[in-house]
Amino acid sequence: MASKLIIVESPAKAKTINKIVGKDFKVKATIGHIKDLPKSKLGINIENGFEPTYTTIKGKSKTIKELKEAAEKVKEVYIASDPDREGEMIAWHVASVIDHKKKNGKKIYRVLFNEITRDAVKKAIESPGEIDENKVEAQQARRVLDRLVGYKISPLLWKKVMYGLSAGRVQSVALRLICEREEEIKNFVSEEYWTIDAINEAAQPPTFKSRLIEFKNEKIKIANKEESDRIVDEVGKEKFTVKKITKKERKRYPLPPFITSTLQQEAYRHYGFSAKKTMVIAQQLYEGLDIGEEGTTGLITYMRTDSVRVADEAKRAAREFIKEKYGDKYFPKQSPEYASGKSAQDAHEAIRPTSPAREPEAIAQYLSKDQMKIYSLIWKRFISSQMTPSIIDSTSVDISAGDYLFRANGNVLKFDGFRKVYTEKKDEESSENGNGNDKDVYLPEMREGEEVKLLELIPKQHFTEPPPRYTEATLVKQLEKLGIGRPSTYATIMDTIQNRNYTIKEKKKFVPTDLGILINKLLVKSFPDIINTDFTASMENRLDEIEEGKSDRLIVLNEFYEKFEKDLAAAQKEMEVEEEITEIKCDKCGNMMVKKWGRNGPFLACPAYPECKNTKDFTTDEEGNIKIIDDIETDEICEKCGRKMVVKQGRFGRFLACTGYPECKNTKKIAVENGEVVKKSKSKLLDEKCPKCGKPLAQRSGRYGEFISCSGYPKCRFIKPQETGVKCLKEGCDGNIVQKKSRKGIFYGCDRYPDCDFAIWDKPINKECPECGSHYLLQKKKRKNQPSVIVCPNEECGYEEADSFEEG
Repeated sequence: MASKLIIVESPAKAKTINKIVGKDFKVKATIGHIKDLPKSKLGINIENGFEPTYTTIKGKSKTIKELKEAAEKVKEVYIASDPDREGEMIAWHVASVIDHKKKNGKKIYRVLFNEITRDAVKKAIESPGEIDENKVEAQQARRVLDRLVGYKISPLLWKKVMYGLSAGRVQSVALRLICEREEEIKNFVSEEYWTIDAINEAAQPPTFKSRLIEFKNEKIKIANKEESDRIVDEVGKEKFTVKKITKKERKRYPLPPFITSTLQQEAYRHYGFSAKKTMVIAQQLYEGLDIGEEGTTGLITYMRTDSVRVADEAKRAAREFIKEKYGDKYFPKQSPEYASGKSAQDAHEAIRPTSPAREPEAIAQYLSKDQMKIYSLIWKRFISSQMTPSIIDSTSVDISAGDYLFRANGNVLKFDGFRKVYTEKKDEESSENGNGNDKDVYLPEMREGEEVKLLELIPKQHFTEPPPRYTEATLVKQLEKLGIGRPSTYATIMDTIQNRNYTIKEKKKFVPTDLGILINKLLVKSFPDIINTDFTASMENRLDEIEEGKSDRLIVLNEFYEKFEKDLAAAQKEMEVEEEITEIKCDKCGNMMVKKWGRNGPFLACPAYPECKNTKDFTTDEEGNIKIIDDIETDEICEKCGRKMVVKQGRFGRFLACTGYPECKNTKKIAVENGEVVKKSKSKLLDEKCPKCGKPLAQRSGRYGEFISCSGYPKCRFIKPQETGVKCLKEGCDGNIVQKKSRKGIFYGCDRYPDCDFAIWDKPINKECPECGSHYLLQKKKRKNQPSVIVCPNEECGYEEADSFEEG
């Protein structure tokens, strides 16, 4: 019987550790946090030293009971939650519920390991420690700060704008960055400029290109075509003579191994992965996978880190691998050293493979495609970080043409070094004009004083461009640069600003919505000291000081709240949404209508309210022009009474209704795309045949949405089941879950009915739970007239995310 208990957060992690530690240990999982601040109230006693009140998370009572029972049966408990502040908080809560102060002499230890491998786990258990109270204090301070900002400002937004909005200490600063960038783009005035390139030929091949850079020893700027044409005419009459040749040997040093932010950036650049997706995959690699003969093992070190430090043992292993695999010329005499940022926690390590010898190709068969992509990035970046620099022969040739100076640059890769394994991708702003580009560009052999032939002059028009919108990669990079957020928060920030409809993505770039711009404007005006990059960065430093024992949680919170309370009181009185006056006239009283916000988003209202209660729904086109939905002309005639039909807004979206209402209640389904009414056709014949009668199947619209059925209806009543992609959830059944209909509405059941009678009301989603590993999630509507959410079917897990899946 097991005499020791190990407690971790995730079942996947528990599974890996269980295979490592043997029969003396029992391994249990908390499945994330077991306690948190209450959802329905503030949960912080401000007058009593900002004391938080923690409650058991819904669905975790059974987990806590099992942890207590398991702890009762053993002499030693090892809490092995993740090695960060959040993990320390989980450990603290676990220790409190299993009551380590009992008189039975039970010992509770805190164990930390940066990787889930046999050696690391055993070493951690052999030298256990205690819960770090400073780390717990720092995490409590963060939690209290975030709760105060969120639960004090959000209700203010509900009152002033509309219900359901939220503000956050870090998310609102990220939104501010996006809105300020959009303002820069909006105000940017593009300027015309021209470049002139020359195609030259020397005595030796190849031909080469040079660019005009100076006139009479000053940098040249060509403003327009007239000036460009004049210069081309003048230069064409001059002799081209080599004035100066500069040759250099440049070394390009490898980049450090990944930290959380750089992994997220590079995964986006290479594969377009969101920060959240990258972290979910990295978590799987960290927690362990079955890789054949080696069994289940963690493939990478802990993936939430801001330190580039690498353990000496890992360096030695990498260097041995490099020497054996690539040879001495790729093996540096000394291991490269990298400096972490000021705020980095150097107790952590960089993200690296747990074994350099575990090459991606060797374990590819055990990984999914996405796991392979992330593992390959991590492995290649780490191995390359321990290799020799690449060497580039760089040549610069200045060529005079009268008073004008042209320059040709050539780069030749002399030795690939670390590039044999890995080359970083660039963001679009850093790659513009070839910055950092060391591709081979060959120049012919030339000598100073040599005359070169002009083959062609190529003038080209350009326009200065505004700064680009943020992608996930560049936003994470900017947040990190400003010291905003920490490794565990970047993915959440990206998710939140989209789920709240404050931003959308266009061509993978963040664009603030009208709502996002409004919220940012209100918050920055009312809380300039909090929704501020400097404040947010300095607060991260204060939290670090609490963790290091250099500052006190109560002092930090008191300093914050003193100013925050005054700003909050002022905002209660002064925060007002400025009504945007439009060019749309009220068709009832003639006033210019204003844009307002309601539970369904923006709408137009008459400013003469309550005397005039006229409102209009609207959309905007690509230029931002308002189009009134009700004013969109349709040629649809009601087939029941012959009157015209108009567009209406209902609970379930836009629809056509007869103008004869209430005498005629005829309605039709439509869609509104780019401000235009698109009628939904009654049916559309498909190439697929009905399995019952052989007639073509047809796509139709019904009260529950689109469905496919036999075109031979009513003689043939076949309806094709709508697949969910989820296997039947009943043990032993190999059927599939499909959408079905009954008198009570849509439900989901097994396609093997009547052999299998499994059925549920919530729609299953073919996506693995990132917390507990459940192979499916559920689309659930928690409250009437509120958006649905995606939840884990495992009540003990409690995982929840915003619904980004379309209704089927």
